[in-house]
Amino acid sequence: MVTRRDDQESRPKRTYDLEALEELIASLLDASYQGAAVIVEGRRDLLALRALGLPGPVIMASRRRALDIAEEAARSYSQIILLTDWDGKGDEMCKTIERHLRSAGSRPDKEIRSRLKKLVKKEIKDVESLSRYAERMREQYGI
Repeated sequence: MVTRRDDQESRPKRTYDLEALEELIASLLDASYQGAAVIVEGRRDLLALRALGLPGPVIMASRRRALDIAEEAARSYSQIILLTDWDGKGDEMCKTIERHLRSAGSRPDKEIRSRLKKLVKKEIKDVESLSRYAERMREQYGI
């Protein structure tokens, strides 16, 4: 049997994608509850994370020097999660802030960002779309 490409593209994403997404969101929320600071690019990213239930500190990196952000975060928080967008600008910002954090003696967590990027990059490209995307997936699968 030959499957047409249109048929493959019109199929809904499998439920394991939603399970993986929920796991990542739960990991992020858990780290936040334990006091981890999350570095994002801007206000819309902050609002999306709050919509997901993120309770802890969020540092917005837009319009600030990466060195200032890194120094402030390293001084104030023992655990820092880098969660910039997964586009070119976000990748560059992540690398720059990470480099400054490491030079300030901090070991930032990029694992959640990396796993999110792999999971959703064909669907969304930024943190600000994450809460709406999660809602859409939950509705699609009736969760």
